[in-house]
Amino acid sequence: QVQLVESGGGLVQPGGSLTLSCAASGFAFSSRAMNWYRQAPGKEREWVAQIFSAGGITNYDASVKGRFTIARDNAKNTVLLHMNSLKPEDTAVYYCNAKIGYTDYWGQGTQVTVSS
Repeated sequence: QVQLVESGGGLVQPGGSLTLSCAASGFAFSSRAMNWYRQAPGKEREWVAQIFSAGGITNYDASVKGRFTIARDNAKNTVLLHMNSLKPEDTAVYYCNAKIGYTDYWGQGTQVTVSS
């Protein structure tokens, strides 16, 4: 079955950096676009970044463009989110996402807290 397992979250000071990782299994990872979403307390889940299967095309929400970088390693079935210049408003639970057919698959999420 499809499994997505996020890791790498934690507490970081404003201006700091963090890298999130998502280990994927149970599907043809290399042929699927992958996404990162986040959900802050009291807010809707929002899309953050996307990377297409070959890894050459990426898209970002305007709020993170220039600060976050999404990458993938198809040999390791892993997608990464490198986050720089973190702000308190980046505080959220971050989720890895794969869309397969009409179904969205999610990991359990990893908490990122940006605070001094």
